[in-house]
Amino acid sequence: MRYSGLQREVMKLYRQCLRAAGKKPEVRANSVAFSHRLIGLKSSKTHFRDAARREFRKHQKVDKKDFAAIEALLRMGSRKLELYSSPGVKDIH
Repeated sequence: MRYSGLQREVMKLYRQCLRAAGKKPEVRANSVAFSHRLIGLKSSKTHFRDAARREFRKHQKVDKKDFAAIEALLRMGSRKLELYSSPGVKDIH
C-alpha cells in the first residue's frame, strides 16, 4: 500500500512522539493526589506515550482530504513534540 505525503508525515510525527516518550526518565509518582484522585504508579514514559496516543486518536476522524486541517494539526503536533522533548519536562498528565 502506498501512502500519500501527508500520511507519511503523520506516521513520522507519531513515531517521533513515541521515541521521545521512550527517552523520558523513569520518574514514578508515588500515589500523588491529582484533581482529588489518586494516580497509580505509572512512569512518566507511560504518561507521555499515552498522551501521544490520545492526541492522535482524538483526531483520527479528520477527513484525509482536509489538507489544511491535517497540516495545521501536524504543525501543532510538531510544536508540542519540541516542547515536551525538552529535558526540563519530566512528566505530563
